[in-house]
Amino acid sequence: MNSSAKASPWWTPSVHADRRPFLIGRNAIQAALRGFFAREDFIEVDTAVLQVSPGNEAHLHAFATEALTTDGQKAPFYLHTSPEFACKKLLAAGEERISCFAHVYRNRERGPLHHPEFTMLEWYRAGESYESLMMDCVRILALATETVKTGKLAYRGAESDPFAGPERISVAEAFERHAGIDLLASVAADGSTDRDHLAAEMKRVGMRVADDDGWADLFSRVLVEKIEPCLGFGRITILDEYPISEAALARPSARDPRVAERFELYACGVELANGFGELTNAAEQRRRFEIEMTEKARVYGETYPIDEDFLAALSLMPEASGIALGFDRLVMLATGASRIDQVLWAPVAEVGR
Repeated sequence: MNSSAKASPWWTPSVHADRRPFLIGRNAIQAALRGFFAREDFIEVDTAVLQVSPGNEAHLHAFATEALTTDGQKAPFYLHTSPEFACKKLLAAGEERISCFAHVYRNRERGPLHHPEFTMLEWYRAGESYESLMMDCVRILALATETVKTGKLAYRGAESDPFAGPERISVAEAFERHAGIDLLASVAADGSTDRDHLAAEMKRVGMRVADDDGWADLFSRVLVEKIEPCLGFGRITILDEYPISEAALARPSARDPRVAERFELYACGVELANGFGELTNAAEQRRRFEIEMTEKARVYGETYPIDEDFLAALSLMPEASGIALGFDRLVMLATGASRIDQVLWAPVAEVGR
């Protein structure tokens, strides 16, 4: 067979027949999770896709559009990369437990685990610690595999048992264990970072360092090349306490000001969720957004506006914890699908090929 031959469209009956068991599993898992949140007294909310800011993380890329006012004037808008800002405004409004299945949009992303439009499951608990989210995750992963009767999470030949106790490890511990690097030696008490120190550590263990790499670039390289491939095998992994500079929306840890109340959830080497003890200090949030946008301008030559409405809402937002889980990835691992497009009812058309 010619390897360059174009694959049949997803709507071809034979292709759809192959995908359909995964899609039916998707619906069953979504229904089960809605039941889970209802039993936990969550209110399901629905947020607007069009936002004045798509988010302010340096390496997230949005889809831009524009609205026309009634008199024909143009106003810039973006498709949101997460419902986070809107959900936090609802916390400011007085909601205490909310969940949201949101279609979200991220540019420059397509592959076996990435899609330009996908479903994010987010939930927030006002007045509760971010450890409560970790417990939610364990229950949700187990429920997903029970629902489709697989009893396990699987991807590319690897398996993870959601019923086994999760591994919880700090980012610093993971750097030491899997890369032989003392990460926090390059982070000062005020959260500032020492690029040259981390670069020297990476060179010592034989890793590539480019002259124009910043500290964040180096951190991400170690995480992607050395850490993530080791996480979530046999049982799920909770990677906790990210350096404060890598947690723009999370509050500092009471245990160590160099790190934040941020964790990510992994199974079979795949990142599934990203949770925070939420930052509610508007001035600090603005400062972090500005740092992120300065970095975005340096690397990509563009920035996104800051949502002033969101910063204003932080003054009313209670202490809370919140998390975003890639719902499609969860369905993939629970059903045994190998590509994200297998669990999407109608994938986005591919362009530029």
